[in-house]
Amino acid sequence: MRPMSERYATFAEFWPFYLREHSRPQTRALHYVGTTLVVLMAIVAIVTGPLILLLALPVAGYFFAWIAHFGVEKNRPATFTYPLWSLKADFKMWWLWLTGRLGPELRKAGVGS
Repeated sequence: MRPMSERYATFAEFWPFYLREHSRPQTRALHYVGTTLVVLMAIVAIVTGPLILLLALPVAGYFFAWIAHFGVEKNRPATFTYPLWSLKADFKMWWLWLTGRLGPELRKAGVGS
């Protein structure tokens, strides 16, 4: 397992690290809340028209994620070093959780689901 200080060259290398940084179920749950809120707010903004809501999306997403990392996981959010891969990984983790396919990914990364 690579430490955060070592750079990842591909998303495929980064993904298991990301999952290990979200090893606690409470951390993942807070991420799911934030990501779900972001998706719902985006849908509401696009469908009903108050596009100003789109400006609040980062706040909604990061609020729950940072509570999870600083309060539950006690680690530094990967988004500080890998902002785009972290965003992609968050949505991937959320989608795999929604579709019931996250468990095998967690096990492959060495995380108990």
